[in-house]
Amino acid sequence: MVVRETCVDIWNVLHPIVMAKPQKEDWLEIAEHFYKSCNFPNCLGAIDGKHIRIKKPAGSGSQFFNYKKYFSFVLLAVCDSNYRFRYIDVGSYGSSSDSAVLGLSAFGRMLLNNELDLPAPQTLPGTTSPPMPFVFVGDEAFALMEHLMRPYSSRGLSIARRVFNYRLTRARQVVECSFGILVNK
Repeated sequence: MVVRETCVDIWNVLHPIVMAKPQKEDWLEIAEHFYKSCNFPNCLGAIDGKHIRIKKPAGSGSQFFNYKKYFSFVLLAVCDSNYRFRYIDVGSYGSSSDSAVLGLSAFGRMLLNNELDLPAPQTLPGTTSPPMPFVFVGDEAFALMEHLMRPYSSRGLSIARRVFNYRLTRARQVVECSFGILVNK
């Protein structure tokens, strides 16, 4: 119990310093860097969940048992293109999907309730199309939302959709690299 309380106290003190909530200007800078490094405009972050293997907690039933056939809790993270964690949520049940974890997280609630101080939609570079919203990118495990994009299903894609998936995946891989999953890709 002492370790848990100490961790909570450390988090409460350091969270506003090391992981302060970005403001509009910060989001615009993050989006500019995503565009320069990944060729994906209006991107504010890459989001993913990582299963952290644990021993089965006593009396937990199958709550922590995941689809990979082991017990875990989920670390949900949002990273910028510099591989820095901007938001994290730790401790959701391993049996929960990434989309469910997002919906229950403080970040997910702020995203759904438009409380993240996101920039207003902008026209994509090199186009005259209507302004497009700024988005976070995730994999197929996430539900499509106004500010959350995922790749197209891989069946019968046009060239334009394949290019889109490629660019989205390049942007999304920063969060996987931040977890240490991908190296030199």
